[in-house]
Amino acid sequence: MFIEKTDKEIILKPLQVVIGIVERKQTLPILSNVLMENQDGKIRFTTTDLEIQITTTIDTGIRGGQNAAFTVGGKKFQEILRVLPDQSKITIDTKENKAQIKTNKSRFSLQTLPAQDFPQLSNQLENTKKIVLPQKELKDLLLSVQYAMAQQDVRYYLNGVLLIIDGDKLKVVATDGHRLAYNAGAIDGHYEKQEIILPRKAVSELSKLLADNDESVELEFSQQQVKVTFSGITLITKVIEGKFPDYERVIPKYNNHLNMERVVMQQALQRAAILSNEKFRGVRFVLTEKNLSIISSNSEQEEAQEEIETDYHGEPLDIGFNVNYLMDGLNNISSSTATFSFGDPNSSILMTTPENQEFRYVVMPMRI
Repeated sequence: MFIEKTDKEIILKPLQVVIGIVERKQTLPILSNVLMENQDGKIRFTTTDLEIQITTTIDTGIRGGQNAAFTVGGKKFQEILRVLPDQSKITIDTKENKAQIKTNKSRFSLQTLPAQDFPQLSNQLENTKKIVLPQKELKDLLLSVQYAMAQQDVRYYLNGVLLIIDGDKLKVVATDGHRLAYNAGAIDGHYEKQEIILPRKAVSELSKLLADNDESVELEFSQQQVKVTFSGITLITKVIEGKFPDYERVIPKYNNHLNMERVVMQQALQRAAILSNEKFRGVRFVLTEKNLSIISSNSEQEEAQEEIETDYHGEPLDIGFNVNYLMDGLNNISSSTATFSFGDPNSSILMTTPENQEFRYVVMPMRI
C-alpha cells in the first residue's frame, strides 16, 4: 500500500504546487507524469520538463507504510483529486503498471511509468553564490517586470528575466524589444556582480508559488542553474545563455514630466483602447499646456478622444504608443501616482513612480 486513508487535500495541495510545469502532451510521455516517492510517510512530489524541476515534500504522519515510488499522469491525477467530495479519504496502491486510487465510493485506475525512468536535473550548484531575501520582495520584483518578457522570440535571451546581483542589490530586467521594465531591491550582504537570465516559465512559476509574506527565500546561482528554495518547495531551473541587451542605455533621462493619478490614466486608456486598431493597438498622446488628449481610431474611421487636465508645462507633443503596453505598466504598479517623462515625438516614454525610486518602465513610440 503506497498510502492509506489520507485526506485528499493532503495530496492535492503539494500536487498543485508542482503541476504548473507539466504539459499533457510531451515528446517523452514520462514528462507528463509526477514522480511520487514515499519514505516512512514523507511523500515527495517531483515534476520536470528537462529545463525546470519542482519538488516539494509533505509529511502524512503515517508511519510503517510501503516505501515506494512511481510516476503517474499529473493532470489526470490532479483532476481526479479535485472533483472528489471534500473530506474524502483516499487510498493509493500500486500494482504492476497501474496506480489504484480508492475512496469509499470511487475507484480509479491510472497507468504508471517506472520511477527509475523519471529524468531529474543534475546538480550544478556546488560552491555557488547564495542570497536570502523575503518571499514578498522577490515576488514583487518579478511581478513588476515579467509582463515585459518576450514570448517565443528568436532572440531567445529575451524570453526571460535578467537577474543581476550587484553589491547589496538584486536587479531585475525584462524586455521584448518594444518596451523594457527595470526594478531593484536591497539584499543583505555585498556580492560581486553576476548576471543570469531566468527562463520565462521559471519566472511564471515563481510568481505564482512565492508567498506574500516575509518568510525567506534562498537563491543559489551558477552559470548553468538557479536553485530557489522556499516554504518546503525547491525549484531548479537551467538559465538562458546569451547576452542580454544593455538595459542602462535604453533607460532615458528626460526633463518633460507629467504626473498622473494612476486610476484616472488607466480608465482613460481603457476607454480609448475600445476604438483603437485591433492589430496595432495604437493611441496618440497630444500634450499641450495643462492638457492631455488621448486619441484612438480604427480602420472603420471610428474615433475616441479623452481629455485630461494635467500639470504639464513642457513643449507641445504629439506621440503614439501601443495602448496595451502602457496599460501593462499601470496595471503592475501599486503607487497611486505615475510619472510619465517625454523626449521628442520620436523618443520613448519613461514611466516611474514616486513611491519606488528604482522602478523604470520604457515604451518605444509607434507611428500612427
